[in-house]
Amino acid sequence: MQLVASLLFSLIFYPATLLFAVAGLTAGLYSTPAMLGVVQRWARLHHWLAEHLLGIRTEVEGAVPPGQYLIAAKHQSMFETIEMLLIARIPIIVLKRELADLPVFGRITRRYGVIPVDREAGAKALREMLAEAKAAAATGRPVIIYPEGTRVAPGETPPLRAGFAGLYRALGLPVVPVALDSGRLVGRGLDKRRGTIRFRIGDVIPAGLKRDEIEARVHTAINALERLAP
Repeated sequence: MQLVASLLFSLIFYPATLLFAVAGLTAGLYSTPAMLGVVQRWARLHHWLAEHLLGIRTEVEGAVPPGQYLIAAKHQSMFETIEMLLIARIPIIVLKRELADLPVFGRITRRYGVIPVDREAGAKALREMLAEAKAAAATGRPVIIYPEGTRVAPGETPPLRAGFAGLYRALGLPVVPVALDSGRLVGRGLDKRRGTIRFRIGDVIPAGLKRDEIEARVHTAINALERLAP
């Protein structure tokens, strides 16, 4: 039955995503708030379908404080990349450049507000990312990054990528770390299982720390649920 539910979820969510993308691009021609409203409704649809079709509920411990922060989150599945749009209240997103270059999806992500990064490029790409980050931060919205660089399996705790420290230093923002355990329930494709996904919003980490200290504190905080995994 869970396979059927996963298939039904895909048959509804992905075509709806295309419709929302077109609606978002159209709304963006008139105003940014209208386009952001479309994105929020898309994220709410995903949340509703996950809960009512897949039986996946979310439990959030703590809250992202109001104001502008650099949000550093664990990344185990696609689930949190959408759910965090609700939890973090429409953050600017650091994402891989390939996604920002897609024909329709890429256009709406750029209108929404993203910081594209080329994982394979060197110092030049890092400088470009930091320049775009400063422009994005000027909007006053929080900025979210998945500092391990890619999705990882439950239990894996790789070191943070160098881009995180550069972004932290360039933006000069305090950090809100987010631990989560979505990988237990959400895999690739139709691999979805019923249960509760936990999000733990950690204590705010101040701006201006040295690289070793900020990386150590963020790494510990975003992996807090790994030590408690059932």
